Amino acid sequence: MEIHAELKTRTKMFCNSKNDPEESRPNVNICPVCLAHPGTLPVINKQAVQHVLRVGAALGGKLADYTEFDRKNYFYPDLPKGYQISQYEFPLVSGGILAGVSITRIHLEEDTASSMHDEGSNETLIDFNRAGVPLMELVTEPVIGSAEQAGSFARELQLLLRYLGASDANMEKGEMRVEANISVSSDETLGTKVEVKNLNSFRAMERAVEYEIRRQTGLLEKGEKVIQETRGWDEGKQTTFAQRIKEGSADYRYFPDPDLPSLRLSDLKGFSRDEISKGLPELPSERRGRYITLGIKAEDADLYVRDMCFGDFFDRVVAAFSGDAKRVQLASNYIANDLVNLVAKRRDDQNRDTETLAEIAISEENFRKIIACIADGKISSRGAKDLLAAVYAGAGEPEKLAKEQNLLLSNVDMTPIVEKVLADNPKVVGEYKKGKIASIQFLVGQSMKALKGSGDPVALRKLIEESLSASE
Repeated sequence: MEIHAELKTRTKMFCNSKNDPEESRPNVNICPVCLAHPGTLPVINKQAVQHVLRVGAALGGKLADYTEFDRKNYFYPDLPKGYQISQYEFPLVSGGILAGVSITRIHLEEDTASSMHDEGSNETLIDFNRAGVPLMELVTEPVIGSAEQAGSFARELQLLLRYLGASDANMEKGEMRVEANISVSSDETLGTKVEVKNLNSFRAMERAVEYEIRRQTGLLEKGEKVIQETRGWDEGKQTTFAQRIKEGSADYRYFPDPDLPSLRLSDLKGFSRDEISKGLPELPSERRGRYITLGIKAEDADLYVRDMCFGDFFDRVVAAFSGDAKRVQLASNYIANDLVNLVAKRRDDQNRDTETLAEIAISEENFRKIIACIADGKISSRGAKDLLAAVYAGAGEPEKLAKEQNLLLSNVDMTPIVEKVLADNPKVVGEYKKGKIASIQFLVGQSMKALKGSGDPVALRKLIEESLSASE
């Protein structure tokens, strides 16, 4: 796999033009350097180099001491210089591993301009806002064995880039671009490689890999050869299509860029391995492992890693539980299920971006109070859901609402309620007595409804079972 990610920097890779992925006006963030005017000289963006080194350190790769930039020569309308400044022989990072996939290298280069075809005029227009934006390229070893593994790796890399603050890596905005190189072979040797581009989502990448495996397998089974080429992905037809014959490295005529100095990173303050590693945050894999050790479900842990807002909220809530495993797990259950649903509904109601969350509309303190009520047996699980929804909607404080809405478990005699529910539902009672044990859940639910959620469902179930046994 080859993955490109636009890096989050204030300015572009080799000039002081603004790096702004949100700019919608064409050809605004440009200057003579990124437009390749004669006589201009590039200057290396320090922050972009640090971003790549931080990614390399997080992956356990070897950080270069000596590095240099090269010219990768090819002609295309979106490449103003006629070459791209990239790295070839001396990348910033070599090796590393992520999600069980070995990394070959990570290097730094500049992005190209954007080409847009106008169907009305049948012209191709060029927007140079993106030209010169710092671009990280990561290349893996050929060790990925399935589309599913490829998707898992790419998603984990996106998470890592976001945790490090290196890139927002939004695929739909082109901030992260995935290219898959697929080969099929009947033995241990590698087959002929086909590169697939135009993959703008993880699912599209997975489908393209699956399709290409089928296509190449079919060719080989018929005794035909696979051609080394670059292919695109047609989302509508769910097929790949030929674009061009794949170039080799010799076709690009790499040579060191004479306008840029080579770098001895150990001579630069803040660029040593120790300095880079000390500045790393808790990584996704580390955070996931920490949650698992707390005894919460794996899918909950994955949610908190993927959506840092929920993860941060969970961390703040359980920080006050002092290792109380029961309350930690209760908190996780109500965050990962009920709170997530409440947030999703509010996002939908407000037409907000489903991938970001400005705030969670309940304080950690109030959420802890609700969890305490459940753990102390003051409210039922049904009552807790209603109470959480009311507090999230801004109706008031948990304790006051629980009293006002009769959610506190009642100490009243529940026997008359149970007797009435059994008398009103003879068909269900008959089904239970014939062996349909699950019918008792309906009777518990009806009893809880009659008690307006203030009944203890465990005690109710026991009382119903005793009443049914006595009536046999």
